[in-house]
Amino acid sequence: MSQGYLTTHVLDTARGVPAANIAIALYRVSGNSHKKIADAVTNDDGRTDSPILPQDKFKPGTYELIFFAGDYLRSTGLVDNEGGAPLFLDQIPIRFGIDDADAHYHVPLLLSPFGYSTYRGS
Repeated sequence: MSQGYLTTHVLDTARGVPAANIAIALYRVSGNSHKKIADAVTNDDGRTDSPILPQDKFKPGTYELIFFAGDYLRSTGLVDNEGGAPLFLDQIPIRFGIDDADAHYHVPLLLSPFGYSTYRGS
């Protein structure tokens, strides 16, 4: 069994706070195939309560996290969605590779209404 695992968190950089209640889906990607392997929601600290990909399911490959940020951005009042116009950022996909089965991978999302960034954290 591998010793690696995957964690994530979301920070609202526009307001300078953790982003709570953002739904996240994790997919394993192979070619054009996506297989959902986990769902989570961020807590008050902007983190998931446990690793989104724990040690017993962790293996090298290509993955995609999808952050469902639209509902969060609407709830903060940072975006105006009158008339049902599409948001600039609604669902944010981040595709990344895992090549070390014994490492901790951390993929955070730094979010604002009109931009985001990510990095490999620790």
